[in-house]
Amino acid sequence: MIQPTTFISRLVLLTGVVTLTAGVNANAQVVTGSIDTSIQFRQTVDAGVRYLLERGQDREDGSYSKHFGPAVTAMCTSALLDHGIPVTHPQVQKSLKYLEAAIKPDGGVYADESTLRNYETSVSLMCFSRANANGKYDETIGNAASFLKGLQWDEGEGHEVASGFYGGQGYGSHKRPDASNTQFFMDALKAAGEDSDSEAIQKALVFMSRCQNLPSEHNTAKFAQVVSSDDHGGFIYSPVGEGETKAGETPEGGLRSYASMTYAGLKGMLHAGLSKDDLRVKAALDWIGRHYDLKTNPGMGPQGLYYYYHVFAKTLATAEISEVTDADGKSHDWKADLIATLAELQSEDGSWTNSSDRWYEGDPNLVTSYALLALAYCQPESN
Repeated sequence: MIQPTTFISRLVLLTGVVTLTAGVNANAQVVTGSIDTSIQFRQTVDAGVRYLLERGQDREDGSYSKHFGPAVTAMCTSALLDHGIPVTHPQVQKSLKYLEAAIKPDGGVYADESTLRNYETSVSLMCFSRANANGKYDETIGNAASFLKGLQWDEGEGHEVASGFYGGQGYGSHKRPDASNTQFFMDALKAAGEDSDSEAIQKALVFMSRCQNLPSEHNTAKFAQVVSSDDHGGFIYSPVGEGETKAGETPEGGLRSYASMTYAGLKGMLHAGLSKDDLRVKAALDWIGRHYDLKTNPGMGPQGLYYYYHVFAKTLATAEISEVTDADGKSHDWKADLIATLAELQSEDGSWTNSSDRWYEGDPNLVTSYALLALAYCQPESN
């Protein structure tokens, strides 16, 4: 369970506002031995939270970047809640009211005429689960989970288990399914209280296994049979048809693995109850070790970098891994590494943005939510 950032909680409860820790530069780059990790964590989070509360939110309706629909508001509100801003805080309440207005009669939470119904509903469900004091959102969460299950590609859409579509989730507009939307779906079902062996999660496991660059009984696709040694064990975007990756192809016709989807796929497998002894989990962890890097989204360079930071942190926390051994045999404290990286990349106003604007990472609200959600898994141990 994520531990709240206690100093922010205390400030908010006492004053209703967040203030930066005096005398600490929110953008200080860590030099080993020059600044304590816990101090760096606190000041980085403090600045990011203050940005969302003071500059990110539309004060009229409580939304964040509402031109993207409810998803960014849900992500930002989740980030605030994860870092100890109480659900009773007036600005959190305003954002929750905005999300409540997006609840549809079918149980989904999405913008009118949305083509992103799975994504928007999944992240909204996770936000409501964080804010679910005294069961206020029990019905909303249950209805949203049922709606998401109805979107899943399976027999109801005419796809039996042999189909590459089977078990996956797309954006919710009945486009082909992909590993990104499927991981949000699995996260949402877990937040709604689904067991690992639930039918929907086990169907999603079938799809995720077919996204892995690993020839096995779980993936007999052509691209898995010609996988390169460098891509072995990693994940692609979708196995539908001949398969799809955002990272390019090998000369032999294989599909390149990339980090954000590899962490997403591994997390999905863990949600489905696979142990670290499972061949698929072992292969994914081996790929992660060979490609450990926080300067880029391995396989994609700067594209999707902050999405990667978020799924990187959540997956390693879910796997209960404290250190990652890289290709050179060096052990990394990934939490300390990520704190230092995000502190270095933070803007002076406390926000984050990605100069590579692919997948909307030029939007400071979305990217700041990714960074803060990632940092929520990096709470330093108390001395």
